[in-house]
Amino acid sequence: MRITVDTNTLISALGWKDSNEWHLIQKCIQGDTKLVLSESIIEEFTGVIHREKFNFIPAKKKKEFIENLTEISDVVEPVEKVNVIKDDPDDNKILECALCAGVDYIISGDHHLLDMEEYRGIKIVRTRRMLGLLK
Repeated sequence: MRITVDTNTLISALGWKDSNEWHLIQKCIQGDTKLVLSESIIEEFTGVIHREKFNFIPAKKKKEFIENLTEISDVVEPVEKVNVIKDDPDDNKILECALCAGVDYIISGDHHLLDMEEYRGIKIVRTRRMLGLLK
């Protein structure tokens, strides 16, 4: 199974050990599912975690997490641009990545994505639901 996750999911995985998001990334590390990200998702995540409100996370931990992400992920460069989510256009990069890679699921806590439930055959679910599917 192949999945794409949004930036907030990655932030939760980094900042809160034992969160559902942390457990999901562990499943990816263990090879239970394949994580697919794009350069733009990684860039957005990197920018966000370096904001002042995330200073409680040590710089070394941030750096190691990003390195591990790129090692365990298929990193794609989407060619198709979509403009589906008008209220939060940054979320379109998640759809673009998922489409490019032909993933099975998008994992998100963002209502703009979750409200869609599915996009071009790709199911959009919360982390807890994904963990249930992987059991």
